[in-house]
Amino acid sequence: MNGLHVDSVTKSFDGKQILTDVYLGCKKGKIVGLLGRNGSGKSTLLQIIFGARKADTKFIRIDDKVITGSTKTTNPIKYLPQNHFLPKHLKVSTLIKLFCTPENGVRIKSHPVINISLHKKPLQLSGGERRLLEVLLLIYSNSEYTLLDESFNGIAPVYKDEIKSLLKKQSREKGFIITDHDYRNILDVATRIILIHDGATKHIKNKDELIQWDYIP
Repeated sequence: MNGLHVDSVTKSFDGKQILTDVYLGCKKGKIVGLLGRNGSGKSTLLQIIFGARKADTKFIRIDDKVITGSTKTTNPIKYLPQNHFLPKHLKVSTLIKLFCTPENGVRIKSHPVINISLHKKPLQLSGGERRLLEVLLLIYSNSEYTLLDESFNGIAPVYKDEIKSLLKKQSREKGFIITDHDYRNILDVATRIILIHDGATKHIKNKDELIQWDYIP
């Protein structure tokens, strides 16, 4: 199939199998929601797709091109980790230029929180402001596919709906795979839901199936 294709991913830590039977796909125009309990391997899977962590086995391709896992800036996949990742010595305005096209850079700069912080460095922002900047940079980044790990964590409630709206708009041009500890944020925006259960991916058709798999009460 065209798009991002992830198959045959396995990963173990200290002899314990974390990912055993993983398959998922994402096309441009889609938002894939990745759910699973803490420790189920969601972050590990995203890191493997991006290339930041080695897998025991994997097969990843975009259209007809096999992705070997490079994390260079030419990587068509961008990744938002759970932890802060922006370089501490660069100003916000410089980071926007690095991540985004000029057009999308203008959009980020117009955000009221970012606009007053353009000459600051990440460490000068509050934790919530810093996370908002990171999320906006990745949503607007010049990438074909974007992986967002705990994308709503630390975000002020007033901006969560804004982020959901931006995800839907930007997904017209790229594909997203997103996780969040609050499954309701995922259900609000995802066009497809995938649950990691006992190391395998379960393709979920409706909310009732999440109950059947004992993910939600």
